[in-house]
Amino acid sequence: MSDAAKAAEPGRPMKYPYTFSAKIAQFPYKFYLKNSWLTRYWLIGIVASLPLWYKIHKAVNSPGNVAVWKEKERKEAEEHAHH
Repeated sequence: MSDAAKAAEPGRPMKYPYTFSAKIAQFPYKFYLKNSWLTRYWLIGIVASLPLWYKIHKAVNSPGNVAVWKEKERKEAEEHAHH
């Protein structure tokens, strides 16, 4: 067997994954999704709420709303400067 073929073979998993990336790679995702109702519904809830958070983000950061808030901050800074 050549050196390149040996390098392509997967090694045995570490007894304890020391690095963060090794911990992510060895985490039993399938087990938790299959056997834990909390994990499953948590992920479903996140995915279901993403469109709502996107709409809120778009509304809050619209150019008109940003201009209104800048004006409010300017007036508040003027009031604060008078005191």
